[in-house]
Amino acid sequence: MSATLLIEQLINGLQLGTMLFLMASGLTLVFGVMGLINLAHGSFYMVGAYATALVTAATGSFFIGLVVGIAVAAAVGALVELIVIRRLYHRPHLDQVLATFALILVFSEGTRWLFGSSPLWLSPPELLSGSVALPGGSRYPVYRLVIIGVGILIALGLYLLITRTRLGMRIRAGESDREMIGALGVNIARLYTLVFALGAALAGLAGAMVGALQSVQVGMGEPVLILAFVVIVIGGIGSIKGALYGALLVGVVDTLGRIFLPAFFRHFMSPSEAAGVGAALAAMLIYILMAVILAFKPKGLFAAHD
Repeated sequence: MSATLLIEQLINGLQLGTMLFLMASGLTLVFGVMGLINLAHGSFYMVGAYATALVTAATGSFFIGLVVGIAVAAAVGALVELIVIRRLYHRPHLDQVLATFALILVFSEGTRWLFGSSPLWLSPPELLSGSVALPGGSRYPVYRLVIIGVGILIALGLYLLITRTRLGMRIRAGESDREMIGALGVNIARLYTLVFALGAALAGLAGAMVGALQSVQVGMGEPVLILAFVVIVIGGIGSIKGALYGALLVGVVDTLGRIFLPAFFRHFMSPSEAAGVGAALAAMLIYILMAVILAFKPKGLFAAHD
């Protein structure tokens, strides 16, 4: 294992982790405040990516597309909360799961009907298309470093929002005693809509930024949603801090496992067998990590209500 390769893959893991944090923070915020299991969260990731790709193609500006993508994801999230989600708050979790799973199908088939099954392509802006030198002489894309930087800024922004603002105070109160803040005159329905739209905007931001690294296509949010659920279980359901630490941990472990496990098994097996065994074990690695953490910390690393 060369030091250059290790550094490069660690940065890749951080980039994956920051993207997962953008997804998981919105998901855990919605669950912490509303007690809602939202399987449709990955659809807002897809909405943000599609809106960004379409507006970027129309205007020629990635940054305009990014702003519009975030706004569209937030608006769609608010609309979904008003029309569908609001009716699920006092329903059992099974009803929430079934209803939000139905939303996945509605979003996927609606997107396929509107834009077709062919993927869209979104390139990073020319301003961010260069690379920087890493120790050892290799080059690393600037755009991936920007994703890490955006994730760090969003984490800081969420911390300040939740700990230093009036809205954050209401969000924290809503997590602990929603009946009491309702009795104090806070409009619970409006607070829920704002929180849900914020979660959707974060997912849309993740989809918009990652859309420039891969194709924008129907169903692109579901694999990321599974990883986001792993992140919030590891970090602690309802904890933004846990979402950050869990996302970075999952991103680094998943990336290093997929790169280095096949190479490790080549010391004991033929190349073809090592590739198969290494890939299979790498796919299970984050779930093994989750099981180990839950064995010692059943509520996750940073349980919100400990």
